[in-house]
Amino acid sequence: MSDLHVRTDKEIVLETKSLTKIFGGLTAVNTVDLQVHKGEILSLIGPNGAGKTTVFNVVTGIYKPEVGSVFFKGSNITGRKPHQIVSYGIARTFQNIRLFPDMTCLENIMAGQHCRSSSGVFSSIFQTPYQRLEEERIREIAEARLHQVNLWAFREDLAKNVAYGSQRMLEIARALASNPDLLVLDEPSSGLNPRETEILMEFLTGLIKSDDVTILLIEHDMNVVMGISDWVVVMDEGRKIAEGTPKQIYNNQRVIEAYLGKDDEEEEADYGTIAEH
Repeated sequence: MSDLHVRTDKEIVLETKSLTKIFGGLTAVNTVDLQVHKGEILSLIGPNGAGKTTVFNVVTGIYKPEVGSVFFKGSNITGRKPHQIVSYGIARTFQNIRLFPDMTCLENIMAGQHCRSSSGVFSSIFQTPYQRLEEERIREIAEARLHQVNLWAFREDLAKNVAYGSQRMLEIARALASNPDLLVLDEPSSGLNPRETEILMEFLTGLIKSDDVTILLIEHDMNVVMGISDWVVVMDEGRKIAEGTPKQIYNNQRVIEAYLGKDDEEEEADYGTIAEH
């Protein structure tokens, strides 16, 4: 049975059709079709400026596409606002960490559950029984996520005071606090040392099994891409130029040319150079 057949047997969680985003005269994303299947880790890769983050921003409601559609679990979510996207079951992190620096680690994760809470102004002011029960539930979930990313010891520390690698994991924990079906990660290994990167890889592969979550990520570290991905999609100059298993992408001549240039034949033998771009 081919890799493609095994993959297409799975439910499609996220799908984009002819996705196109234009900024002024620049077409940042050009008719991109993307399918993310349930229970897989799909990596979106490509040279700087390829349009990867723009795809993420359209999927998560930050941008609205000029052309094309975004479907999540069969429903058209094109043009929905970011807070609506989260409530549907898509949570994300950013290339540049966006924590609340003057809130504790625990409070940061509690804040990630805003879309799952329903207490209004009245119940919050008067501390109704329902509001107290909901706050207790939110705290319990946040505590569980802190344990999950091994940051329980830092629960009362301000987010700005913990190490950079811990901040990366804290942001992932905050996204997970919303109990997403799809976790969207923008360069989660950026700035991590080799040991932290190894821990991240182990965590993400384990997360697929423990949380029944699907992962879509942008990643420049090819060791991460090749080490944890089930499927890889490659973009260049706003277009999708290739997709396949990590092994297929590793040996794809068009992908190598996109990263290294058509004339760099000697460098093509060293595919690890891709990680430098």
